[in-house]
Amino acid sequence: MTNMANTIDAAGVPGASADANSDADLDTAALTHPANVAIRNLTIRLGANTVIENLDLDVLAGEFVVLLGPSGCGKSTLLHSIAGLIDVSDGSIEIAGEDMTWADPKDRRIALVFQSYALYPTMSVERNLSFALRINGTPKAEIARRVGRASEMLQLGPLLKRKPSQLSGGQRQRVAIGRAIVREADVFLFDEPLSNLDAKLRTELRRELKQLHQRLGATMIYVTHDQVEAMTLATRMAVMRGGVIQQFGTPAEVYARPNNLFVATFLGSPAMNLLKGTLETRDGARFFCTAQVRLDVSAYPFKEAPSHGAPCVLGVRAEDVHITESASEHAKVSLMEPMGNHRVIWLDYHGEQIASIDQTKAPFSEGDTVAFSFDAAHVSLFDEASGARL
Repeated sequence: MTNMANTIDAAGVPGASADANSDADLDTAALTHPANVAIRNLTIRLGANTVIENLDLDVLAGEFVVLLGPSGCGKSTLLHSIAGLIDVSDGSIEIAGEDMTWADPKDRRIALVFQSYALYPTMSVERNLSFALRINGTPKAEIARRVGRASEMLQLGPLLKRKPSQLSGGQRQRVAIGRAIVREADVFLFDEPLSNLDAKLRTELRRELKQLHQRLGATMIYVTHDQVEAMTLATRMAVMRGGVIQQFGTPAEVYARPNNLFVATFLGSPAMNLLKGTLETRDGARFFCTAQVRLDVSAYPFKEAPSHGAPCVLGVRAEDVHITESASEHAKVSLMEPMGNHRVIWLDYHGEQIASIDQTKAPFSEGDTVAFSFDAAHVSLFDEASGARL
């Protein structure tokens, strides 16, 4: 295991005079040196447990990649291995084309933002920002330049003389992010940095993080279990389960065309509606059929032509379940959840609960019978046995 003293260096950051750069233009290009990250055949064992096995991941320079998954899926372990806080059992980690598999954290040119802010309580914001630069012997003028620009970017100027106890949770997290920025790192790593904040602050800082990435153009790898954070922040996202990347792609791709049932149900609120049935071929057309449903899926882009009668699962997002008087299917409204600009309508459909996102504000109530239809152009079909996308 690597020396934890080096961990502080890798996560720490600068500080100095706030006034030195107050009148200077913010040169964000000088604050980051985006690098690609290439992970090959990575295996991590903790004791007798294999947490990650033979994992490959390519992060392009300047990307914002989010590692998304439930607790225990290996996402934080993967992030910590990139940071050098966890020794790997096999495989390699390259940063900017250089093998960093066994490099100390301080030599990896990374900056890490923790879930807990990890600020020094007796130091001012300015001293927290400058700490790592000071202990590394960075010249005072350079410290002032970096701290001045980072504090301007994060609107920390008025707070530089305060102690962490005098800051709100959002301000503390800004300081933690500022400590990372001043390192002028190749790769920024975020370990669930917004988890300790309330809903309003999470929304605000999420927006600020996205804007920060746009301004810096930095390579960022971000761990979260929150699908909203992943969908809004990522240029690409890796959905993980059991130490395996289930799907890696843009948020739009992963949401619209999930690779398997796990991805389909993990993303989306409410989760994707699922119906079990069979695929039947009649007169050259293909249909998804249950005892109640017969949906034409002839235009569906199957990877391989399924056999007649093959058992499968139909998945359809709530926004693709349309409540309309002209529809052929009927169900009883079992529950309505007002969401402000829309309602989630839960339909009791032959014992199955089907969610529909409704923006019409039509005057119906719980217990009413309504007509609805599935949008066949936006359904997903999965093999019932393996859960893989057909």
